[in-house]
Amino acid sequence: MTGATSPFHAGEQTIQSLAGVRDRMERKGRAVIRDYMPEQHQAFFAALPFMALGLADQNGHPWATTLSGPPGFMHSVDESLLAIKAWPDPGDPLHSRIRDGASIGGLGIELSTRRRNRINGRIENCAIGEGFSIRVQQSFGNCPKYIQARNERSQLRSRPAPESRMASHLGDSEVGFMAEADTFFIASRSAQLDQDEPSQGLDVSHRGGLPGFVRVVSPTELCFPDFGGNLLFNTLGNLEVDARAGLLFIDFRSGRVLHIIGRARICWDVPETTRSAGIERLIFLDIQCVLNREHAFPHLFEFASYSPHLGTEG
Repeated sequence: MTGATSPFHAGEQTIQSLAGVRDRMERKGRAVIRDYMPEQHQAFFAALPFMALGLADQNGHPWATTLSGPPGFMHSVDESLLAIKAWPDPGDPLHSRIRDGASIGGLGIELSTRRRNRINGRIENCAIGEGFSIRVQQSFGNCPKYIQARNERSQLRSRPAPESRMASHLGDSEVGFMAEADTFFIASRSAQLDQDEPSQGLDVSHRGGLPGFVRVVSPTELCFPDFGGNLLFNTLGNLEVDARAGLLFIDFRSGRVLHIIGRARICWDVPETTRSAGIERLIFLDIQCVLNREHAFPHLFEFASYSPHLGTEG
């Protein structure tokens, strides 16, 4: 494709080419990926009680986490600047990583309606311990596929001080957590973070499936499916150029949060029986660090139904 700068970096373009959708996605990307928030996205973010974020640690490794607040804790100063009045807890791995100029990825998700919108950009107006703003570089919506519907039962419930445990591998408790998980978030990064190119930076996205869709291969390795989606390949494109990834699992009943970071590899050689279930690729994650934080997520959500795209009801 020729003309204006592509909304995709080299890794995303490579994955799109391997999937045979490169030209189609270039046209779609130019149409749906904006450098500002449409009015409906501005209203959407302002109504949310939490947001998933992707940031890099001091070594450049992406981590995923969440920020919470009463609806309105996020608001649009204008169409290109989203202000957030919240800060990570001291035990959060990204507590000290919010600073002016840092690249950041954000995902707003409304579990009850399965709506989700992405925002990627850079941090501005950082007031340590209080809040910051995101200067929009990319803003776009995602389809509701694979999101499990959940209804919020309480907002910002009182909670004891979060307890944390860090390890280099999964323990029995974490393995059990994985077996029940139907949702997680994944943070990834482009090859460069210090460039002004809109396609370069941090990203965080949602993954969903039936319980057991995340498989524990060993205490130091996970495997999860890549279902057919919007074909933008933001996450896989990032993993193509930088294998580092950060996963975030949330127990929406207890507030338990599990952060896992490691290096990912994409497996394209998927058996036909697996493809028939809608799985187009498998992602393996070699685990480097596991951080378990009890009572870290302050919301209580009640399960309503699995995504209809997962072939089940109720």
